[in-house]
Amino acid sequence: MNEQIGQLSMSQAHALLSTPLPGRPAAITGMEYEARLERARALMRDGGADALLVTAGASLRWFSGVPWGASERLVAMLLTMQGDPVLVCPAFEEGSLDAVLKIPVQKRLWEEHEDPHALVARTLAERGARRLALDPEAAFRIHAGLRRHVQADAILDAQPVIDGCRMRKSAAELALMQHACNITLQVHRLAAGIAREGIGSDELVRFIDNAHRVLGADGGSTFCIVQFGHATAFPHGVPGVQRLREGELVLIDTGCSVEGYNADITRTWSFGRAGGEQVRIWNLERAAQQAAFDAVRPGVACEDVDRAARDVLEAAGLGPGYRLPGLPHRTGHGCGLAIHEAPYLVRGNALPLAPGMCCSNEPMIVVPGGFGVRLEDHFFVTATGAQWFTPPSIAIDCPFAD
Repeated sequence: MNEQIGQLSMSQAHALLSTPLPGRPAAITGMEYEARLERARALMRDGGADALLVTAGASLRWFSGVPWGASERLVAMLLTMQGDPVLVCPAFEEGSLDAVLKIPVQKRLWEEHEDPHALVARTLAERGARRLALDPEAAFRIHAGLRRHVQADAILDAQPVIDGCRMRKSAAELALMQHACNITLQVHRLAAGIAREGIGSDELVRFIDNAHRVLGADGGSTFCIVQFGHATAFPHGVPGVQRLREGELVLIDTGCSVEGYNADITRTWSFGRAGGEQVRIWNLERAAQQAAFDAVRPGVACEDVDRAARDVLEAAGLGPGYRLPGLPHRTGHGCGLAIHEAPYLVRGNALPLAPGMCCSNEPMIVVPGGFGVRLEDHFFVTATGAQWFTPPSIAIDCPFAD
């Protein structure tokens, strides 16, 4: 097709996947983990909490290095104002826990027939803590289990503590996110390169997954959406395998993680000559994305960045609001150890941006019954504005800046 789309055979693309991408940054250090705990304690104090309970998931990994997802068995870190954090964990998992912990902890192990919520309550009493800030991602069964042993009015929302800790990334976190973005952008380049008439969306998904793995991501793709033609009008796609045809738009939204830190990049480009309306909408999308980026600086409210993108679209007759044709969702979301996390660039969010915050910038345009265009790159807030992790697309037939 051209120098960026359809120019590679499958064997040529695989030849470019011989080694991991160089320059992988160092993992988060023990000193940084300790600083995170102290930051949490300061925010707990500000919010009137004596303890913080962080359950399995992204926040537990952020505080302790434990990369486990949530299950029906309680795994959690209890942080109080003094002393080492306490890790509550099933006894049979102790060896696995020791293998992944990045901080010194006291362990409170429970057997299968025991109530781990009672164990949490006893530990709170031992440390003289009454008011417990509970991870907002905790399952309802955890809240219900705690209420059997802790007074309901003593359980607080830990959202201000969790978000206050995780929203502003350190230099080490930014470096890991940058490397993940570098990997995913290279995967996008190769995926565009192997596009051909009749290729299946499933074949591209498999290629993208393998490419992420070979280039050094934690595993394969953390997620992957590949859509052609009319399917691009659905923000998260439709089921089934599609076959690529001349003149269709291609939307690929994918990402990977490095030491748990995520990339999330979308490219939309034309396979063959684009129609006039496709070009018009693509150019509006790119203009809206740039307007959002240009609006970013410390102290600006998240909702004002969303408004900047919508102003471009509404001036062109799209919308207003979430009405279609137009932008059916928020302009962006935070990203880090979770693909979607605070802060969110959405109407009604008056939170002021601050240096170190990271967000996607993806003011997608949907034309119902026709097609959709989403360009998604991430930025982080600097002292004076914003900086891209990845350079935005150039044109509908030139999805990469280099």
